[in-house]
Amino acid sequence: MATKIPTASISHQNVRLAHGRHSTPEQGACVVELASMLAGERFSDHPQSVCPVIAAYLRNVNDHMPAGDLPGLFPVAAAIVGTGGSPKQSRSRARRCARWAADLGAGRHAIFLWPGRRWGWGGSRLGAICAQAAIGRGGPDLALSLLDAFLPAPADRIAAPVAAA
Repeated sequence: MATKIPTASISHQNVRLAHGRHSTPEQGACVVELASMLAGERFSDHPQSVCPVIAAYLRNVNDHMPAGDLPGLFPVAAAIVGTGGSPKQSRSRARRCARWAADLGAGRHAIFLWPGRRWGWGGSRLGAICAQAAIGRGGPDLALSLLDAFLPAPADRIAAPVAAA
């Protein structure tokens, strides 16, 4: 008689970080999808608990990192949970991305992609453009070093529930 061995469910503790977007944690997760798991949200690469500018930035960093370096993003996922609550901070991050992108050689056109008078897709797009410029200039290491300027001190982050294991 064959014994069926139960398979372990995938959680934030054992998910495999991988490039790209995933439908389920069983397929793997990018750093932003992992953040959605940590926050107890629906599995998504657009979680409400993460600033959309930071999310766009990190989706690009995740997808350009060597596969062997992706496990180093586990602490980053925890650090970005709770950054999504303030549109004012998101706008500030988008403006910072526009400046950095121009400084890193993305061109002045990057600044005009974000309409400062209203909030929308442009801010997220600037996060992606900034990450691409940083990766182009210095690789994923430079892009990760710039990320620290986006993150508030841990005590200033909005508390988010952690998914039950």
